[in-house]
Amino acid sequence: MAALAAVVGIAVIVTVLWEGFETMILPRRVTRRSRFTTYFYRPLWRFWKAVGSALARRKLQEYWLSFFGPLSILLMLSIWAGGLIVGFGLLHWAAGSAVGQYGANVGLFTDLYLSGNAFFTLGLGDVVPANSLGRVLMVLESGLGFGFLALLISYLPSLNQSFARREVSISLLDARAGSPPCASEMLRRHNHELGMEALRELLQEWERWSAEIMESHQSYPVLAYFRSQHDNQSWLGALTAILDTCAVIVAGVPGTCRRQAELTFAISRHAVVDLCLVFRRQPIRGVDRLPPETLAELRSILADAGITVREGEVVDRTLTELRAMYEPHVAALAAHFNIALPPWVVTERRPDDWQVGE
Repeated sequence: MAALAAVVGIAVIVTVLWEGFETMILPRRVTRRSRFTTYFYRPLWRFWKAVGSALARRKLQEYWLSFFGPLSILLMLSIWAGGLIVGFGLLHWAAGSAVGQYGANVGLFTDLYLSGNAFFTLGLGDVVPANSLGRVLMVLESGLGFGFLALLISYLPSLNQSFARREVSISLLDARAGSPPCASEMLRRHNHELGMEALRELLQEWERWSAEIMESHQSYPVLAYFRSQHDNQSWLGALTAILDTCAVIVAGVPGTCRRQAELTFAISRHAVVDLCLVFRRQPIRGVDRLPPETLAELRSILADAGITVREGEVVDRTLTELRAMYEPHVAALAAHFNIALPPWVVTERRPDDWQVGE
């Protein structure tokens, strides 16, 4: 039993250290399927989302779901800390519970207490190791626990910075594309004299934004669970609106924006495909977000704004092909994160968030 406890303890310690390294430090997507972090997030998110779906009001659902990202990080850090304490406690027990103690019953519980005392560097002195091996384990755990937690906590500000950078661009999209953003509003609001040049610059900024989303959310998938400040805004909704706009421009809007729209479309589509791989979501096909009547309404809105969208079978086929490249993937991500995708055309006129302040 002592040998088995030692093997289990070492396995737990190595697993926790490796999981922490892969999750918080390693700047790349981890494709290994057998990961504790994966088994932690999947059932917990299903439960959290199910509870949120049971709430009647959409605002309450968003409020509930917004807690998941930050709380999951705290819970994961607590589980990792507990795993290291248990692992070293098993090693102390396997070494024969060589503990010099005062009025305590020597056993596994005492070893776990000694391990927790060492991990958090409490220095209480009521339970101390009584031989060299116990002292070595205690010193090793004290240094490892302090360094492990300090290193992981030091990465939390970078997560917050990535979230803040993401949200700044989403907030700036409010006045440019509506709340929630959509392709028809984005194009219509750029119908002024220098509108196409402004739109080209906007798409260039979102080309970089999409690349940052792809890199940051692959390295730290937990960022995808962080909700935006406003209920009608989201990183996925904004990314979908950008893809919709690029698809319309590439398919049928002549002008200087076309090349930039192609570049932004390419990296944005790359982002949603890679994120589907990260969260292991299969594309959802057969969902038509732009039926013929909505496409006709889109053309009418843009024509009234002085923006010409070419018509014809070739244009419609090109637009359909472009949509097929990303819509199944954004539909899969939307279903997973319980995020509403933006419409192509605004069905109900309402003030932007900056106008109402909520």
